[in-house]
Amino acid sequence: MQKNIVAEPQLAGQGKQKIEWVKRNMPILRQIEDDFRKHQYFSGLRVLVCIHLEAKTAYLAQVFAAGGAEVAVTGSNPHSTKDDVVAALAEEGMHVYARYGATPEEMRQYMNRALDVRPNIMIDDGGDIAELLHTERQELLPEVLGACEETTTGVLRAKARAKAGVLEFPVVLINDARCKYLFDNYHGTGQSVWDGVMRTTNLVVSGKTVVIIGYGWCGKGCAERAQGLGANVIVCEVDPIKAADALMHGLRVMPLNQAVPEGDIILTVTGGKHVIRQEHYERMKDGVILANAGHFKIEFDLDALLNLSVEQKEMRHNITGFLMADGRWLNLLGDGDLVNIACADGHPAEIMDTSFALQALSGKYVALHHEDLNKDVYRVPDEIDEEVARLKLKGSGVSIDELLPEQKAYLESWEK
Repeated sequence: MQKNIVAEPQLAGQGKQKIEWVKRNMPILRQIEDDFRKHQYFSGLRVLVCIHLEAKTAYLAQVFAAGGAEVAVTGSNPHSTKDDVVAALAEEGMHVYARYGATPEEMRQYMNRALDVRPNIMIDDGGDIAELLHTERQELLPEVLGACEETTTGVLRAKARAKAGVLEFPVVLINDARCKYLFDNYHGTGQSVWDGVMRTTNLVVSGKTVVIIGYGWCGKGCAERAQGLGANVIVCEVDPIKAADALMHGLRVMPLNQAVPEGDIILTVTGGKHVIRQEHYERMKDGVILANAGHFKIEFDLDALLNLSVEQKEMRHNITGFLMADGRWLNLLGDGDLVNIACADGHPAEIMDTSFALQALSGKYVALHHEDLNKDVYRVPDEIDEEVARLKLKGSGVSIDELLPEQKAYLESWEK
C-alpha cells in the first residue's frame, strides 16, 4: 500500500509550526492527549480520520496516535486541505492521502487509500467514509468497531440508514452533543463564516441585507453575528418552530422567493440540496454575494447558475462572477464550498478543541465498549459531554459551584 500522497513535502516545517500553534490553544485536547498517552486505549487499533484536513485536525490525529493507534488521515473537502499540514503528518509516520484542490475523483481515490489501512474506528465528517464502507468497501465491515460523525449532514445519513435497518456498524452522533452544537455550530460557524465572507470580499457587512437560509444552530450563530456586524437579517425556514424562534429574536422571516430580491448577501446553512435554484437566481440583485455554510456545495444549483450566465470570470481570489443576460453580476464565494473553510481558516482553535475532544473521547468509548453496541446510532454519553465542558473550564482556569448533597437530593425527589 502506498503510504502517503503528499503534494508539497518541503512544507513540512511550516505545517508543524501551524500544528504547534493550535496545540497551544487547545487545552482540552492537551489534557486528553496526556491521558491517552498514559493508558494507550487504542493500542493495536487502526483509526481513520476524515475531516477538513488542516492544523486542528492534524492535532486530533496526533492525539489518537499518542493513544497507540495506527492512524490514516484524509480530507473531507479539497479546498480545506492544507498541503503543509499533510506534509507534517507524513513526516510523523502516519498514512496521509490528501492534497489541496483535488478533483472529486481524486478525493474518492484518497478516501479509498485511507480505507486500505482497514480501520477499526472512523472519525467521519459528512458520512463519506461510511458511504464508501456501505457501498464499495463492504469487505472491510467485519473489522469496523464503530464511527463518530461530526456533522449535521452525516448524522442525517446515519439516522436514515439506521431507520431503514441497513446501518452496518454503530455510529456516535457527535453533532447532537451539547458541547458540539452550542460551541462548534453556534459560536464557531457564527464567527468563521463571517471571517470568510469579509476576508474574501473586503466589503462591509454593516447596512447590508443578509438572507440566511436555515435557522438551526449554525444558522442562528450566523444570524446573531450578522446582526452584531450591523446587518439587516432575513431568515428563511421550513421548520415553523425555528422560524418562530427567529421571529422572537427580532429577525424578519419570509419565504425564500420573497427574500431573495432583497439580499445583498445570501447565505445557505441547511445541509440540503439545491436550496438556491434558477427561479432564485433570476430574482437576485446585481452584485449579490452568494456563500454556502452548509456541508456540501450542492446547496446551490451550480449547473443552473452556469447555464443562466453568459460569462464567468474571477472577480477576486475565491470570488467567481456570473454575468446574467440582463447585465446583473452574481458573485459566488469559494466555488460554493463551505465559505469558512474554502475562504478562511475554519473554526477557531478554541472551538474545535471542544468538538475534537468529543471525537477523541467518543472514539475511546467505541474502543472500550464496542462489544455492547449494536448496529445503530448513539448519542454522545452525557458523562462525555459533561467531561468535555469540565475540561474546557479547567483549561480556561475557571471553577464552578457544586450542589450540596441535600440540594441534589431535593431536586431528585418529589417532596417539597
